Amino acid sequence: MSGLANFSSDFLDICVSISLAILTVSFVLIVLRIVKGPTLPDRVVALDMLVAVGIGFIAAIGVQTDYYLYVDIAIALGLVGFLATVAFARFVLNRGLAKDPTIVDEIRDARTRAAQEAGR
Repeated sequence: MSGLANFSSDFLDICVSISLAILTVSFVLIVLRIVKGPTLPDRVVALDMLVAVGIGFIAAIGVQTDYYLYVDIAIALGLVGFLATVAFARFVLNRGLAKDPTIVDEIRDARTRAAQEAGR
């Protein structure tokens, strides 16, 4: 039975190491997307993905160290990340794309239709 326990422990250590390596590669790619852009919504999505990768890091470290309080920290980070994403989305909606001519035209058309329907 001891051999099975050693195998499962070694297998878990290998899996955590592989997951940390994959998370590191994804972290680097996400940071490149944040720096490179090209648009503000791309950066917002990349920041949201960065929060998800951070949650993965915290969970993997929690499994590796057998300290399961990290799960609570990951849940809190997920909630804060969600609120940040909502705040960024509101920013993009209100100011970030306001200078884009297609968005300005769509907003103007929507306001015109709303005014026409209100006048009926």
